[in-house]
Amino acid sequence: MSDADDQDRTAPPPWEPPLAGTEAEQLLGALDRLRWTFRWKAGDLDDSGLRHRLGASSLTLGGLLKHLAWVEDHTTREKLAGESLGAPWEHDGWEDDEDWELTSAALDTPAELYALYDATVERSRSRVAAALAEGGLDQPVHLSDEHGNRASLRRLLCDLVEEYGRHTGHADLLREAVDGRVGEDPTGGPEIAAHRRR
Repeated sequence: MSDADDQDRTAPPPWEPPLAGTEAEQLLGALDRLRWTFRWKAGDLDDSGLRHRLGASSLTLGGLLKHLAWVEDHTTREKLAGESLGAPWEHDGWEDDEDWELTSAALDTPAELYALYDATVERSRSRVAAALAEGGLDQPVHLSDEHGNRASLRRLLCDLVEEYGRHTGHADLLREAVDGRVGEDPTGGPEIAAHRRR
């Protein structure tokens, strides 16, 4: 029996937000669905696939993996708590290249890029869960504007959803150009997944 056979057939797929949940559950569900879709789009590729470009654009799936790993840490370390980024970002090349995390990915192996992205997402989930337990979506975070008005945790999560939405669209185009992979998930979407659970 496979792992898929062991799964609860009445449960929604792990990447699907609840149909009706709290605001925090909906935001985190939408974010995780985008994370899952992006990771699937960028997954299982070699150096060539992760470095593939379209037209004049310098974007690559490898670059997006590293960029989104940086966005996760930047959001849930610096913006959320005011902590320095730390490893692996302290020895960066942003002084010489403002797109360093995107361009330097070409020097990383696929295994390094996937490990970096996956570990960073797990750290972000833990930090956000701890913050929600402490004060909910309305709590002020470290990030503030020039007048000292502090952002809320809700704003940070909305920003992450927006960032993933944009880059998952980029990943759609890049992955289709690499090997023809299209769609949102290998089960064919929530309607087919629901049908398979019957």
